[in-house]
Amino acid sequence: MRGGAAAGDGPVLLVADEPTGNLDSEIAGRVLDLLCQIHAQRGMTRVVVTHDPEVAGHARRTMCMLDGRIIADTAHAMGAP
Repeated sequence: MRGGAAAGDGPVLLVADEPTGNLDSEIAGRVLDLLCQIHAQRGMTRVVVTHDPEVAGHARRTMCMLDGRIIADTAHAMGAP
């Protein structure tokens, strides 16, 4: 199925907790590119948890938390996936 995953076609959600946390900038860039490719090719929703504004800048939507509560929820017009 193009543009999304039908039931039984595999996962529809990818969760990445600090996927670039201990990586140098070159490898971190490759990881972010891979996450974007997965989204583009499989239509998979990505949930990325990060403290890095550079990583968060790749998101179409960001949610900021403080003390276990969402304090900001922002949609971004993105040129990149």
